[in-house]
Amino acid sequence: MKRTLTCMLTLSLTAAAVSTAQAETTLRMSHFWPGASSINEQVFEAWANQVEKDSNGSLQVENYPSQTLSQADETYDATVNGIADIGITAQGYTNGRFPLSQIVELPGVASSAPEGACVLQTLYNDGKIDQEYKDSHVLFMFTTGPGYIHTRETDVQKPSDLEGLRIRRPTAVAGNILKNMGAEPVGMPAPEIYTSMQRGVIDGLSFPWEGMKTFRLNELTNYHTQVPFYTLIFVATMNQNAYESLTPEQQQAIDENSGMKWAKKAGEVFAADDKAGKQQAKEAGHTIRVVENPLQESAWEKPLKAGIDQYLSGLEARGLEQARDVYYAALEASKACSAK
Repeated sequence: MKRTLTCMLTLSLTAAAVSTAQAETTLRMSHFWPGASSINEQVFEAWANQVEKDSNGSLQVENYPSQTLSQADETYDATVNGIADIGITAQGYTNGRFPLSQIVELPGVASSAPEGACVLQTLYNDGKIDQEYKDSHVLFMFTTGPGYIHTRETDVQKPSDLEGLRIRRPTAVAGNILKNMGAEPVGMPAPEIYTSMQRGVIDGLSFPWEGMKTFRLNELTNYHTQVPFYTLIFVATMNQNAYESLTPEQQQAIDENSGMKWAKKAGEVFAADDKAGKQQAKEAGHTIRVVENPLQESAWEKPLKAGIDQYLSGLEARGLEQARDVYYAALEASKACSAK
């Protein structure tokens, strides 16, 4: 009898161990930010640690920064196709795939990273843009602060000063606005900018202050024109099959770390880096020009408003008749988010 009980207990413990092992899951997370960046450490690694804690250790997240698992412009598809379980990328890197979402990138929609993250997440939560992500399981959305113009040798004080300059643009939306200003927009993912600047492939770039710090671009620029003409948007999303294969308890750990809570967290980290990036340029003695309200200044108003109308009209021509409704919804969300 004693031996039988001992055997039964051993089998029970073995079965429990097997069950636990089967429940443990490792998720591969891919993004393009450097491993030592504040964004990686304070947002993505912090998120992974919280998920591990909330799942009682049954979920482990392997973090692949700096494009080590997928290239920046391929990360969304890599996630949809299961190469990565979680992918974080800029929607604008896959041009034309998230047209309604990119309305948040237009001038005047968001004045800071926390506000932009709130606006983008609100549009998703309210069902304005959710259909653009039906092939994945969205975790949270966020944005940079406003993007500005940074150059090596040209002191840009008015749009005509950009005439003929090769300026890196983050997305086609920002590129069209740069073109309206007379610049020659050049598309490339953020990790490629430093080398391109060194080699003289581009004369400058459009970026938020956070990006200038994260990708060490203050080392290569001398002039900064703080004219807020776009906001870059991001999505953190998960492979749908990977999410559905999780246990209910594991899904709950993911769900509890999705949505507005982490959108705001990311926005706060970006805002702190924006402040640090600008301070870095100041301490280096760079020239910084500030244009507070470009949509109300005669020199900048025309190309910016033209860019807004061109983008919305282009979406309507593609059959997205709700484009202006989404734009107005974004402006309303901006008011609500800035009041919080």
